[in-house]
Amino acid sequence: MKRKSLSLIISIVFLITTLSGLLQSTTIKIGSIAPKRSPWDDALRILNQKWQEITHGEVELQIYPGGIAGNESDTLRKMRMGILGGGVFTNRGLTKIYPDIYVLNIPFLITSHQELDYVLEQMKPVFEKEIEQKGFKIIIWSTVGWVHIFSKDEVLYPEDLKKHKLSFTTGEPELEQAWKRSGYQIVPNDLKDLMMALQSGMVDSFYLTPLVAASGQYFPLAPNMCSLKIAPVVGGIVVTQKIWDAIPQQYKEDMLKATQQISENLNQDRTKLEEEAIETMKEYGLKINEVPKDAVIQWKKAAERGIEVLKGKVFTNEIYNVLKHHIDEYNRSNEKKDRIEDSPPI
Repeated sequence: MKRKSLSLIISIVFLITTLSGLLQSTTIKIGSIAPKRSPWDDALRILNQKWQEITHGEVELQIYPGGIAGNESDTLRKMRMGILGGGVFTNRGLTKIYPDIYVLNIPFLITSHQELDYVLEQMKPVFEKEIEQKGFKIIIWSTVGWVHIFSKDEVLYPEDLKKHKLSFTTGEPELEQAWKRSGYQIVPNDLKDLMMALQSGMVDSFYLTPLVAASGQYFPLAPNMCSLKIAPVVGGIVVTQKIWDAIPQQYKEDMLKATQQISENLNQDRTKLEEEAIETMKEYGLKINEVPKDAVIQWKKAAERGIEVLKGKVFTNEIYNVLKHHIDEYNRSNEKKDRIEDSPPI
């Protein structure tokens, strides 16, 4: 009898321990606009594998790719309601949490990968603090690539784009009005509906990174890509602070190390991936329209007029000045470096 009682007690303790572990497990539902099999979708699946290994299965990701959970605004709304635990956002989506992040996407202001890396490194602490104050935690920063205009017919000058019906992400009334006041035909449209809009003729142009244009198979219906890099797209994976707080503390350091490695891998591969995407699209009929110098000047003047409209409305003057300071700081540092490297040996 004693042996049976002891066995029963051991069984009960084992059952309680097992159930306790199951009850404490955390499934984080992640909404993502990134298409299936895209680099960011792959990164999420790798992250899920790493986190499960680190937490012994106590934390796992349930991923809803390709806009299944809705657009970025829908994803954020569902996170606030507790339906989703996290989401993959571009900087446009991040602006719904903290509007000043939009400064990273100002056309022709940041002009190289190196400049972007420097600026982002300087400004991330400010952005992360503000995001956390809103009840969210950004666990991965990722530079997605550079926005280009894809169109049915060739676009070299700003006037060329005015002849096209341009797909424009919904939910940005100030930006929408700025485009319209400049004479462009804007058609509000979500990324998940872009293919249908292109097929129906509702739109005949869009602006996306080459990686997204390729992975979403949008380019065959808008087979001209303007060579001019408009702006970088900076994205990230965000979870609610409530979800992050529910994760056992002993795992968090290793989890963040894993996310940092995945972020670095994504950023290191971005140029190669972008080049490969462009070459693949060219094989299937994409034409690269080289922009002449006088067109570049016209695009930049148009962008400057847009900045004046958006300052103080879409983003604050203060954050714009901080960004400009870091860009100037980077350029001064590199000009000095170039002078030292170019100077003749003594």
